[in-house]
Amino acid sequence: MPEPTAQHQPGPSSPLRRRFLNFILGSGTFALLGAVLYPVLRFILPPETSEAATSSVTAGQVGDLKPGAGKIFRFGNQPGLLVMTAGGQYKAFSAVCPHLQCTVQYRADMGQIWCACHNGMFNLNGQVVSGPPPKGLEEFKVDLRGDEIVVSRA
Repeated sequence: MPEPTAQHQPGPSSPLRRRFLNFILGSGTFALLGAVLYPVLRFILPPETSEAATSSVTAGQVGDLKPGAGKIFRFGNQPGLLVMTAGGQYKAFSAVCPHLQCTVQYRADMGQIWCACHNGMFNLNGQVVSGPPPKGLEEFKVDLRGDEIVVSRA
């Protein structure tokens, strides 16, 4: 008859080993939560902006626009619209439509500011001409400083 073999019986686990494994598992769980929650929070919470930094910007150079033309420029974290009227006067507005926050553009063929989202139209004073926008565009102050066109909040 074969002799019974000695079986290795598991003994009580070492407390040091158990603490080490708990530490590793806890650290991995914490790292996973951080890797998931950080991007979610960055997406949900808006970035801080300094209003003082967006009170005045250089929208372009004199000579960039021809009479009856317009261009989009960055005004802080939003777009702005600079227009040179047929008479050679510069006008600047917020390029954000008050209806659905779409970006408006200058239509030289119509001589008006147009929102492509729902066909909203604004005149060169920023007032609503037609379409669904509930109010006009915010108008900015335009100053010429040498060759620079400087736009600031009115």
